Amino acid sequence: MVDSRVKFRHLQTFLEVARQRSVGKAADALAITQPAVSRTLRELEEILGAPLFEKDGRGIRLSHLGEIFLRHAAESLAAVRRGLDSVALAQRTEGPPVRIGTLPTASATFMPDVVAQFLAAGTGSQVTIVSGDNKVLLDGLRTGDLDMVVGRLGAPERMAGLTFEPLYSEEVAIVVGLHHPLVARRNFTLSALADYTVLMPPHGSVIRPFVDRLLLTHGIPELPRTIETVSDPFGRAFIARHDAAWIISRGVVENDLAEGRFVALPVDMSETRGAVGLTIRAGLEPSPSLALMRQVIRDQVAARSGRF
Repeated sequence: MVDSRVKFRHLQTFLEVARQRSVGKAADALAITQPAVSRTLRELEEILGAPLFEKDGRGIRLSHLGEIFLRHAAESLAAVRRGLDSVALAQRTEGPPVRIGTLPTASATFMPDVVAQFLAAGTGSQVTIVSGDNKVLLDGLRTGDLDMVVGRLGAPERMAGLTFEPLYSEEVAIVVGLHHPLVARRNFTLSALADYTVLMPPHGSVIRPFVDRLLLTHGIPELPRTIETVSDPFGRAFIARHDAAWIISRGVVENDLAEGRFVALPVDMSETRGAVGLTIRAGLEPSPSLALMRQVIRDQVAARSGRF
């Protein structure tokens, strides 16, 4: 039987602290005080009779029991939000909202055509597209802020309670401006990157392990001058103005390469290839609008087969 002492605020606060791994940051995100967050967590731990967090250096992390509770708390909060959406739908007699999280590679390639085709179907559903880091998007999917994520397969520890449908695979590219000195160099090797600033995917991003492995297999444990960024506008502007290299998912810069604005350095990047697809909550029964969006994405990817 569900303990009636567990309130919505308990779940909301727990999930935000789990996401932020910080009581202070969670308090800021929830617009409440840190003591209020701490008090709510203590109440929840007393109700459950189990510690949900433990110290991790200067921060905190989920305990083993907290990890177990996380999946169920996220599912509960997502169910409440779906209920609120259903009530709003009944009041407006429109299609349910469709909230999609996309990695930049999808946003820059097929998603604009997907959304245009979906809107042409006239479902009446409001479409929200959120682009960002894979970790942030998967967190939003768990809590019900998003209905589906289009991007790379997440790390195993981030896929609990989620299902992934692969659509295609994609490589990482090393991109430079047209007049970069490396463009004219013969017999280019990755070690030459050490002479230049390199824009890198940040630690924790879904493609960073692929990039680290690539560098290590070429005998490069680290590069001396790097900038970690997930900002596509910054990356494009920086390599256009400076002699720098940008390591990024190829789909993000596919149009730039095709139109001759940038050059991909001649390196075998096959070991960075990874699956891109659709991630949804396990056991979710999609609304007709979400099912249509998923099918439109499949159709658009199939139509572009051979271009990834």
